[in-house]
Amino acid sequence: MLSVVAPTAAAGIIIGIFTLTGLGLKLSGIIVDAAGANLFLALVYTALAVWVLGLALPITASYIIAAVMAAPALIKLGVPDFAAHMFIFYYALLSEVSPPVGLSPFAAAAITGGNPYKTMMMAWKYTLPAFVVPFMFTLAPEGVGLLLQGNLPNIIFATISAIVGITALTTGVGGWLLHRATWFERIALVLAGILLVYPATNFDLVGLAIFAGVLAYQYGTRQK
Repeated sequence: MLSVVAPTAAAGIIIGIFTLTGLGLKLSGIIVDAAGANLFLALVYTALAVWVLGLALPITASYIIAAVMAAPALIKLGVPDFAAHMFIFYYALLSEVSPPVGLSPFAAAAITGGNPYKTMMMAWKYTLPAFVVPFMFTLAPEGVGLLLQGNLPNIIFATISAIVGITALTTGVGGWLLHRATWFERIALVLAGILLVYPATNFDLVGLAIFAGVLAYQYGTRQK
């Protein structure tokens, strides 16, 4: 219980400071001003802020503090409140495996006797595709389908496009789909993944077409 009580009490003091002094609203205004009303930049700044908080705080504490600081800014820019809080919570989780202080890999290395830094970098490498997922349900209204919000067709389409987008990004970066990919194929796969990350129907259709083209080409060359 002590490991939970201590950060929760500290987070409560910090939240009290933010709310009673109005510092939380000022920080939200700073994020909005720095982003210039650009939602993408605001999301990037928020992700960086949560990442920095997560370097020294457990997940619950970093989420609570970031929710007070950053959630109002995202909501002000048009992100639904549940999506804004999920975005913050998602990055609070990912901060646990992010360098230079990946708390979870360090704990795992201590248990297994492995090299803590190599363990942390390997964990970060495997979770890199997950860092783009929160942008999928916050950049555009259609993206909330990933959070099972909205009508059923939008939920199904958003889920499929997200799965294909992450697959395209990982195979493009890794250089392997059905077999080793050429540089042209890797560039096409990364482009398809980027298009599918943005939850807009036109971009998704183009991204799906590019991914299907590369997949069909690799299938044909694999037969040879």
